[in-house]
Amino acid sequence: MKVLLLSNMRLNKLTLILSSVLVSTLLISVSVYALDGKVLNPETGQMEAVAEAKFLADTIWTVLTAMLVFFMQAGFAMLEGGFTRAKNTVNIMAKNLLDFCIASIAFWLLGFGIMFGNGNPFFGTTGFMVKPGTGDLYNSLSWTSVPTLVAWFFQLVFAGTAATIVSGAMAERTKFTGYLLYSFFISLIFYPVVGHWIWGGGWLAQLGMLDFAGSTVVHSVGGWFALAGAIVLGPRIGKYDRTGKPIAIPGHNLALATLGVFILWFGWFGFNPGSTMGADVELIAKTATNTNLAAAAGGISALITAWIMFGKPDLAMTLNGVVAGLVAITCSCAFVDTWAAIVFFGLLPGAIVVFSVRILDSLGIDDPVGAISAHATAGVLGTILLGLFHTEKGLLYGGGSKLLIAQAVGAVSVFVFCMVSGLILFKLIQATIGLRVIKEEEIEGLDLSEHGISAYPDFQLTAVASSVSGGGSGQRTTKQSQSFSLSEENKI
Repeated sequence: MKVLLLSNMRLNKLTLILSSVLVSTLLISVSVYALDGKVLNPETGQMEAVAEAKFLADTIWTVLTAMLVFFMQAGFAMLEGGFTRAKNTVNIMAKNLLDFCIASIAFWLLGFGIMFGNGNPFFGTTGFMVKPGTGDLYNSLSWTSVPTLVAWFFQLVFAGTAATIVSGAMAERTKFTGYLLYSFFISLIFYPVVGHWIWGGGWLAQLGMLDFAGSTVVHSVGGWFALAGAIVLGPRIGKYDRTGKPIAIPGHNLALATLGVFILWFGWFGFNPGSTMGADVELIAKTATNTNLAAAAGGISALITAWIMFGKPDLAMTLNGVVAGLVAITCSCAFVDTWAAIVFFGLLPGAIVVFSVRILDSLGIDDPVGAISAHATAGVLGTILLGLFHTEKGLLYGGGSKLLIAQAVGAVSVFVFCMVSGLILFKLIQATIGLRVIKEEEIEGLDLSEHGISAYPDFQLTAVASSVSGGGSGQRTTKQSQSFSLSEENKI
């Protein structure tokens, strides 16, 4: 009993010490940081060590939020899997898994150096094959005190997000090998180049463009590459009738898609608040609040818009509305008032994403999950609106037009770069190893034709009449869909 009492006393003492360190750490404020626990004193110009407690808190916060963002890979997998047909589920899961596997290697090898390394206004030329204690190679990250490898880890999960956005728009008809080749190059070169322009001290940063957590750097890049891929691939078999009218192809599991959006929403509390890369309590509180309110408003707005347009409260559109709100506020969460986060970065993109999905459908661009609308359209909207609603630099707050112009130039430049690069990349893949599966494989499903396995081996897929909206189409029509029944050998 005495031993147990002493153990409890020691445990309580240790808990008290750790709590005191954490609380005191969160009260410490240091304005300018450099990597690896050092701070630049603006008066002397000398590097000085950051308080140990502050360094510890910044590092722990950044690692934990990076883990939340990593968990978003599962959210994307669930969302895309639910919005597509059962016969392609294994393929969707494999692509989302391999996106992060490939991004981890490519971003360590070259991507992080291109994105944040010291160099020129267009790309970094130092810091490849990231090593610990090399913060002097990444001057663009001088604002955070975390270790170099922690900075790499946090930025890696963003690279993985940008890559996996494309998976949904190219779903159900893309060759697995062709997709993996794309995934390697976006993490190795294309995403890092745009990131350098805006986050790495490049020419858009020098122009004054702001993107706190990546409406443009992450989501627009992924969205525009998704558009390029969808254009080169062409629509799925059966997506359009003989007159060219789009036909909804319902996803096989909206419960799975809904779970995916919940996971994404949860992970976004790492995506946006984590982008402080430091234990700044006021900024964390503001970014978390704006993020949540924009997501909620986006979902409500998309629901109402779809209800008016289609006569029913469309769950698929509501899910994309939540994502659109999250994407739009990502750029602006640290810079705008709460009311603006609700109205212009939540309600507005939530409504626009519904129209964007319909417009893309009418143009012959088949996006099974609505990724282009939720990420590219909402990302551009959020980026440009920051030029109006920034509480210090926004046009509507008396800050002039400089920021608005910078945001517009940045959005257009990233669009042009990504579309040209994406079209070239996908055309090259198409001409070499191939990008699209053959007709028979697409009809059979990519799970069997590409992977030789079914996600639902105890069930057999049967055709039934369905009258539900597709993952991103928002059009309600009777359509042959997939359902499950137990195969004969598994019936009781």
